[in-house]
Amino acid sequence: MKKHLKPANLIMLLLLGILLFIEIYPTFWLLMSSIKAPDEFSLRPVYALPENFYWQNYVRAWTDGKMSIYFRNSILVVLPAIFFTMLVGVMAAFALEVMQWKLKNTVLMTFLAGVMVPGQIVLLPLFTMYYTLHLTNSLVGLMMIYIAFGLPLTIFLMTGYMKAVPHEIFEAAVMDGANIFQIFSQIAVPMIANSIVTLALVQFFFVWNDLLLSLTFISDTKLRTLQTGLLSFVGQYGQREWGPTFASIAITVVPTLLLYLFLNRLIIRGLTAGAVKG
Repeated sequence: MKKHLKPANLIMLLLLGILLFIEIYPTFWLLMSSIKAPDEFSLRPVYALPENFYWQNYVRAWTDGKMSIYFRNSILVVLPAIFFTMLVGVMAAFALEVMQWKLKNTVLMTFLAGVMVPGQIVLLPLFTMYYTLHLTNSLVGLMMIYIAFGLPLTIFLMTGYMKAVPHEIFEAAVMDGANIFQIFSQIAVPMIANSIVTLALVQFFFVWNDLLLSLTFISDTKLRTLQTGLLSFVGQYGQREWGPTFASIAITVVPTLLLYLFLNRLIIRGLTAGAVKG
């Protein structure tokens, strides 16, 4: 027997369809605009599909727009920042949740305070300190800022994930003769691997799409990341070069979309980790 959809379900499906269109269409329009020929922007409607694939826009964005330099700088900053943020964050969460020592609750509350303080408040004193120490216009200095800004949230969330792991497993490992490093690397980390991937991706989106910190601490053109480089790229070509402009935006957006598509299942598992006990 066929099941008829209730009016409430039809309305829900309609709303989901509208939301899906709102989410997908801008990305589709961006990708189509990035392969349009220069004359198509003035002679055809904005919503029209390209007649041919004009890949020269990507070539100009990568070479003339210096997107290759900005992409390299972003990789050099993002990957080490994510690695050290997750490494220190997971180790700190293990120490705060599994290990028994004095003042661990005080330390956790201190990190939690870092989550509640807006980054814009500490931006000026941080810039003053960096300028005094000659750390401005440095990819290493920018990486250190990303690690410092990412650690409080990482430690706070990883502590919750670590709490969902039954502590009886750790106690059994101790009785079997495992040391603290073996418990951490061979038991704790594999059991929260999905959560680590999820949180690493969240931190990746934050660092990859950051404009404020990069624009504040990096002024050298050769050291700009993708977001600040994209800002100068648009200012350089203005309205006369829409094709390379859309291509440069696509170069910035596509890596995040591909990364999410590849890690989609792990992300869903990480988001639901700890939701069900037993």
